Amino acid sequence: MNILIISSEAVPYIKTGGLGDVAGTLAIKLSDRGHSVRLVLPLFRDIDKKRYNLKIILPSLDVTMGDVVMKCRVWESIHSECLQVYFIEYNEYFDRSPIYDDGKHEYRDNGARFAFFSKAALELSLYLKFKPHIAHCNDWQTALVGYYLKAWRWPKNFFKNTATVLSIHNMGYQGETELSLSKFIGLSWMQVREEEFESMGGLNFLKGGIYYADHITTVSPTYANEIVSEPGAGGLSTFLVRRKGDITGILNGIDTLEWNPESDSLLPANYSLTNLKGKAKCKSELQKRFFLHLDPEVPIFGLVGRLAYQKGLDLLKECLHEVLSWDLQMIILGSGDSKLSDFFGDLPKWYPGKVGAYIGFRSELAHMIEAGSDFFIMPSRYEPCGLNQMYSMRYGTVPIVRTTGGLTDTVEKFDPINQSGTGFSFNDPTPLALKNTIGWALSTWYNDKKGYDMLQKNGMKIDFSWEPAVKDYEKVYLKAKNRRKEWL
Repeated sequence: MNILIISSEAVPYIKTGGLGDVAGTLAIKLSDRGHSVRLVLPLFRDIDKKRYNLKIILPSLDVTMGDVVMKCRVWESIHSECLQVYFIEYNEYFDRSPIYDDGKHEYRDNGARFAFFSKAALELSLYLKFKPHIAHCNDWQTALVGYYLKAWRWPKNFFKNTATVLSIHNMGYQGETELSLSKFIGLSWMQVREEEFESMGGLNFLKGGIYYADHITTVSPTYANEIVSEPGAGGLSTFLVRRKGDITGILNGIDTLEWNPESDSLLPANYSLTNLKGKAKCKSELQKRFFLHLDPEVPIFGLVGRLAYQKGLDLLKECLHEVLSWDLQMIILGSGDSKLSDFFGDLPKWYPGKVGAYIGFRSELAHMIEAGSDFFIMPSRYEPCGLNQMYSMRYGTVPIVRTTGGLTDTVEKFDPINQSGTGFSFNDPTPLALKNTIGWALSTWYNDKKGYDMLQKNGMKIDFSWEPAVKDYEKVYLKAKNRRKEWL
């Protein structure tokens, strides 16, 4: 198939979260399977043109927005014979860092920025004479693609047979903007209604995208079920229920080349399921790196991620002083909410030798924490997929998670009687439930070594590669093509 993937971010070029991992890796995996793939991204300031050998292929591309014709430049990076990556340069919109906000507030013109990008990606496909069977858009930023394909008058019905797949990576972000942007986008009065784009007196890009997409995917089967009711739907349950038969949950894979304890160059020692000696070395080096007491018998509880309400870090904050009275160590890596950052950043001063923290992000430290920790904490209020729990299990680090979204799909709760499972889980998003589950994990460490070893090895045996997911996307693409015929 000819597949056009349109995304606001994709590895390795630009990434802020899981969306970037999925869009970039899926493009590569699909091209490896012989599909002709074109990936289109905005040319953000932080994309390194020299590193990725970007070259201008189109000095000027006309993009009609409403009754205005705007011009942009297009750059190209050839990844392989089957995968070419294009970058839309429009400095007024994309020459910014960070890419979505100024660190505190979303950019006021985000609606215009990503409406323009969505339209420009399709104009580029038309210019290249690349007629896609599938246009795969991602989250609210490119949700308008389905509308443009079905409602815009394209020359010679160029996109007549192009089906749209909309992947929802996080319902928490929906692209809500002012109603006054309708003319710029090209919406008629028919589209500015409750069934399509109108929402609370404004526009909602994701809501309109759900209406126009031929098929919708989420990044885990459980999350697909969660978004058709509240609170998981973020207020859009009525509209998602109508499309329930067109929603498929596909669990993300992980990059098994980057995240491989047997070959990871960022680790002080490598190890495997059959030889875990290197993990002990990783633990001691991690303790040294964060100035913790060197003690192989004390378990390390690691945490890597955004310090945010969604991630349940406020739950950990509420019970942490009691937890830290127990015989354990803890290491935190992440950034986000200023109050949470200040709290976790100050912990090493309050608990010297017992707690380590780095406020920010460094890839090397993330790999070291995954490898050197004994447990990994993910108390998310909601988690569409989650990757860190999969990294953890691959590295022989036992996850502690809340049963939501992809965490439910990937972590099997420990059953000490039958000696089965891959981690510890809890249901209620409360400090007490989290504290008790950490206590359960700690008790298992000290009192049931056989059980802990079983959890560790069970997790390391699981295949979290991208191959199953790519095959599922191919099936979804076929469903979308069939659904598209109903619009003709």
